[in-house]
Amino acid sequence: MKKISRRDFMGYSMKAGAATMFTGILAPTATSFFGYGGIAEAATRKIKPFTFAVLTDAHLYDIKNHKFDGFLEKAVDDINKLKPRPDMVLYAGDIGQSGKEAELLKGKKILDKLKMPYKVIPGEHDYYLDMGKAWRGLFGDEHWSFDHNGAHIIGMNSILVPDFWSMAGLTPKERMGRMEELECHRCGLWGVGDKQLEWLKKDVKNLSADTPVVIMTHSPLWNYYPRWNFQTHDAPEILAILSKFEKVVAIHGHVHQVVYNKMGNTVSAGLLSTSWPWPYPPVDLPYPDIRMNRVDPGDFEDGLGGHTLDVTAGFDGTMNYRAFSDLLPANVKRGIKL
Repeated sequence: MKKISRRDFMGYSMKAGAATMFTGILAPTATSFFGYGGIAEAATRKIKPFTFAVLTDAHLYDIKNHKFDGFLEKAVDDINKLKPRPDMVLYAGDIGQSGKEAELLKGKKILDKLKMPYKVIPGEHDYYLDMGKAWRGLFGDEHWSFDHNGAHIIGMNSILVPDFWSMAGLTPKERMGRMEELECHRCGLWGVGDKQLEWLKKDVKNLSADTPVVIMTHSPLWNYYPRWNFQTHDAPEILAILSKFEKVVAIHGHVHQVVYNKMGNTVSAGLLSTSWPWPYPPVDLPYPDIRMNRVDPGDFEDGLGGHTLDVTAGFDGTMNYRAFSDLLPANVKRGIKL
């Protein structure tokens, strides 16, 4: 797929035809993993239906023919085969593992095989080797928004931390190495920062309260498990800015697992990765019955997968996950209400 400019993408988004997909028409199997999220019967403004797919956390290495390459290629191929084809793909961060340009370029070459436009936000593994320079050169702005068929879609960089490296005299590789740790207690809590908060205020200022809003971040917009950076420290400010809207759907990567929460007017859904599954942290979840089964360590594809969301006129309904293997419990297979 040729590189698409922001202007081209916006034009496509405004002109794309509706693509209506019904929840539950395909059951998860070992070879077909993309689920469908229906959105219907909300009080928000009626919109023109559309479908988008979501992928995240490929964690590609600068190693030829690494197994994670094949997992992302499989995901892209399955999205391309969906009928009707999704209008777009959103990618929730961590294309690479160590921030190397070669990793990001490998990911872009795979994602460019998509037969529809895609938009990306960075994850911490993409960013801290060169502070996002290579990422921006390949994928553009770290935060963005656009309107599509009556909905407003937002992407934000949620992995920003205060400078912990300059005073310590760390090299870029050492800085990246610390950010690669699941528990970097010297790195500080992640967030979007004041500049993005001001941008968000201006971005949504003139939108009416009945506008359906989708926001994508790498980390969750709730205090899930800060020890693993399963949080965004200024999420309360984000949610306050978006509190005027009747309904907000938040999607995030980083956790590599099925997880769900509801915060006021916002419903939050975590995503499967295409690399490895994280275990659940030792905390009580608001909805403990909405989670994956324990993965089989002998099955390299267990706990991995992707998603598509079908946005119908009412902006309410169900997200269904589809896994590479038959990992999901029955209630998740039936779909999670959004």
